[in-house]
Amino acid sequence: MAIPPADLLPVGRQATFAFRLVRALLTPLVLAVFDVRIEGRERIPRGAYVLIANHLNWLDPFLLLLGMPTEPRLHFLANPENLVKNRWHWWLIRQIRGYIPVDLKRHGDQALFHHVDRCLELGGAVAIFPEAAYGPREGELQDSWKTGFAYFAVKAGAQVLPVALSGTKDLWLRKRVRVLIGESLATAGREPHEVAAAAREALRRLLPAYAERSGGKPLRKTLTRLLY
Repeated sequence: MAIPPADLLPVGRQATFAFRLVRALLTPLVLAVFDVRIEGRERIPRGAYVLIANHLNWLDPFLLLLGMPTEPRLHFLANPENLVKNRWHWWLIRQIRGYIPVDLKRHGDQALFHHVDRCLELGGAVAIFPEAAYGPREGELQDSWKTGFAYFAVKAGAQVLPVALSGTKDLWLRKRVRVLIGESLATAGREPHEVAAAAREALRRLLPAYAERSGGKPLRKTLTRLLY
């Protein structure tokens, strides 16, 4: 299926009914399968913000949805090739919204920039995984690091919120996974490269040391590769 243009889905602060419904259905399901610990919710900005997080597995965006408030609605920047598989998928995404397609083949996509700017201007929140791919190991950031999030945030005068995810690389039934929300970074009067470097360092410091427990790991293979 053709990649949809970046500005096809409306953006904004308010959550759609479908967004609320899917979130309400997914929350108890995720909490039943995994032992989810969320820390630092009091640090979430009230207005528009750009969230950055490390990326380890398919569970990551679902944990961010659980950790963040329903409004301002979280909009994920993501490659549509991973989501838009058929017309049914695209119909569901259009109902839920909270998603901005990124065509990796179109460098400097002005429609994408405009759409992200508009989202933040309206008070929405944008979530980005700067590593752009699953990391190979827990507890550390990849060397590859996209800095576009800093340009979005500086232009909109929005805060950058670092969020560390721990325990999601290797999954099994009732495994403890953690969402650690850090202090937001102000962007007023700062250059994008400065914000990008400070945000990376803040996220690196936020990542906890990881030690995998011994013992049984039920459904490990199934849950780890569930959406692959």
